[in-house]
Amino acid sequence: MRILLAEDAEDLGDAVAARLRASGHAVEWHRSGTDVAARAREEPFDALVLDVNLPGRDGFAVLAELRRAGVTTPVLVVTARAEVDDKVSLLDLGADDYIVKPFDLREFEARLRAVMRRPTSARASLVRVGTLGVDAASRTVVIGERPVDCGRREFRVLEVLIARLGQVVAKERLMSQVFGAEEDVGINALELLVSRLRRKLEGAGVEIVTVRGSGYLMRAAAPDAAGRPDAAD
Repeated sequence: MRILLAEDAEDLGDAVAARLRASGHAVEWHRSGTDVAARAREEPFDALVLDVNLPGRDGFAVLAELRRAGVTTPVLVVTARAEVDDKVSLLDLGADDYIVKPFDLREFEARLRAVMRRPTSARASLVRVGTLGVDAASRTVVIGERPVDCGRREFRVLEVLIARLGQVVAKERLMSQVFGAEEDVGINALELLVSRLRRKLEGAGVEIVTVRGSGYLMRAAAPDAAGRPDAAD
């Protein structure tokens, strides 16, 4: 899973990020409420771990902004506030669950798993463009009713591009999202993934366009003179 972590305390942030990465998750860690609100609106994440006491904007403000903007990412709030009124306020603002500091990392992981399993987030995860359907929760791809077999990294490329439909995504950004900083791979690996993905999406009414010197964008394919979608550039 891809998890956005908002925590300004270095020791707790290090412990949570290390635990999640050891479990195989990709973690993007921010220390400012302003930064995490922007990232949650820019990119799809499987979950947001949101500390209440953040510099810039606190967790209450971040949560309210994201839910007003229609961001349905499951949110697990981390708080030092044990008062019932604060907990009720967080749930009313749209938090899926909360955990009070100090906490055991095993309980934290269990709560996070429960939050990500909830069907409300799964129902909101389906995106359709043309005849292409991409479900981030079940990690499935269909063209019409036909399932498309995508590898983990191919799916990640598709997920990032479709989340920014009609916008250019830099190759460097895709590299970091798909491979992570720990993997020593070249740009050719990304180009190969995109090439394979283009072949698998033929007939879906979408195209992945190469923007020279910049990156890639996904868009609905324009029909050609015969009424068929054009091939990708």
